[in-house]
Amino acid sequence: MIFYTFTYKILSVMNISQNDWWEKAQADASAMIIDVRTPEEFNAGYIPGAINVNIFEQEDFLNFVESLDKDKNYYVYCRSGARSGNACGIMNDMGIENAFNLTGGILDWQGPTQ
Repeated sequence: MIFYTFTYKILSVMNISQNDWWEKAQADASAMIIDVRTPEEFNAGYIPGAINVNIFEQEDFLNFVESLDKDKNYYVYCRSGARSGNACGIMNDMGIENAFNLTGGILDWQGPTQ
């Protein structure tokens, strides 16, 4: 299995605060919230409306990103913000310019969870 590597795109990831991230996601009728943690982490609690796409399942993750509408907005998070930052970098590399990383991930999340 090949692991996706990053060069320069990770620097352009849009890291935004949880208040801005949540407000933008809620105001955007076509927004998608993506949790890139493992299924076990997801099942322990997640942000409402999130779908789980494990970034460690690289082929599945890349196929998922390839299927996304490049004109929509994507709100991405993980446990601490590192994996989701990488996910946003991959999404940027694959032509999705509107991938927003939740600063601090779910560890710092003060909003609702399920």
